[in-house]
Amino acid sequence: MAECQAQNKAKLISDVRRRFEAEYVTDKSDKYDLRDVERLQHDDNWVESYLCWRHNVVDETLKMLDESFQWRKEMSVNDLTEASIPRWLLEIGGIYLHGYDKEGNKLFWIRVKYHIKDQKTIMDKKKLIAFWLERYAKRENGKPVTVMFDLSETGINSIDMDFVRFIINCFKVYYPKYLSKMVIFDMPWIMNAAFKIVKSWLGPEAVSLLKFTSKNDVQDYVSVEYLPLHMGGTDPFKYSYPPLVDDDFQTPLCENGPIASEDEASSKEDIESDGKETLETIPNEEQTALLKKVNINEPTFKAEENEKVDSKMKAFKKPLSVFKGPLLHISPAEELYFGSTESEEKKALITLTNVTKNIVAFKVRTTAPEKYRVKPSNSSCDPGASVDIVVSPHGGLTVSAQDRFLIMAAEMEQSSGTGPAELTQFWKEVPRNKVMEHRLRCHIVESIKPTTLTLKHHAFNMSDKTSEELYLQQY
Repeated sequence: MAECQAQNKAKLISDVRRRFEAEYVTDKSDKYDLRDVERLQHDDNWVESYLCWRHNVVDETLKMLDESFQWRKEMSVNDLTEASIPRWLLEIGGIYLHGYDKEGNKLFWIRVKYHIKDQKTIMDKKKLIAFWLERYAKRENGKPVTVMFDLSETGINSIDMDFVRFIINCFKVYYPKYLSKMVIFDMPWIMNAAFKIVKSWLGPEAVSLLKFTSKNDVQDYVSVEYLPLHMGGTDPFKYSYPPLVDDDFQTPLCENGPIASEDEASSKEDIESDGKETLETIPNEEQTALLKKVNINEPTFKAEENEKVDSKMKAFKKPLSVFKGPLLHISPAEELYFGSTESEEKKALITLTNVTKNIVAFKVRTTAPEKYRVKPSNSSCDPGASVDIVVSPHGGLTVSAQDRFLIMAAEMEQSSGTGPAELTQFWKEVPRNKVMEHRLRCHIVESIKPTTLTLKHHAFNMSDKTSEELYLQQY
């Protein structure tokens, strides 16, 4: 039965491709972006999303593709970037992605109070909607979003039916299958008539996706941890730009690739040897005594002094703070410490310890994927074991305090393999509510105080070696 369904689906996809090429592309090639036409021939999921929305009726699917592809070219969707959107529109925080609903779907926030009906800016606002949806679709192919229409504090000037219809069309035509539900929060009575029109635009099948809520029942769809205070939630998130919102994490540069450093071999040896140690943190009194013995202005040290200091300093390698999660203990707990732009060495170290009885898969994502190399960024950790992750800026790019890292972890079955293919399949299938997440901020050390020491091989210098683990403070 399953094999028959798969064959039928494959035939439908093939029919769509063949007929679209013959009946539409031949006559309208100038109205389409050739990148979309090419993608249609290779991306089965994309074709299937249109077919599914049109109940596998090929003729209707072709009409939908035609309308969608023309829109994509008119809006230059494939070329939309942050630079395509006026900065003030990104700064105002009226449209963004943040958090998840109870089913694990991403939340797409539309804060209506920030929207003022204005024909001069309507196209830019439509581009912003398209920018976010395309950005999400490319990153999370096929995973739906929940639209949060926040109508709190909304006045008559914010009612723009043309803009609302555009948003509806995005999910009906341009991004089929991407709408999980549309949560309408705190709708004023003056907009009752308007949303009767919205229901007609959605059509009878999609009307059930509209969820009208207030502070009393919005938690039926989104838990308090992802709801802002004015909705009765506890989420401390406050929108700011730049950069794009904090939880817009992506796979970092050169996943599982080599550490970008001139002294790669020695750095790797340092990390491997240090990561296996489980020494206790030296008490503050001993730290003070050790630091007083060391003169960081001394240009050279005798060999025996180097060995003594190095031996002592290894005891400091244990991170100063630990986040104790249900699957992993993560060090440092909150911040990765990087040297300033003048520093020669700017690596940070994250240590993961598996506290479960099963293998834990993990991956690292960042808000600035073009800026960092992370090794490893997608791997697994055996029960009771620890794994060190090296984070290094790429190509001399500057670390920003606004950059964020996300550690994702989930338990694997004992019989599961841990190779690249198995891990890829695992992350596709694991339920969102089974995934542990922890975020880390970046901290830039602008200057080194007398109470701060760093270690590089067997000598002290003024540059930061890795992270909080080598950011040793007297107090």
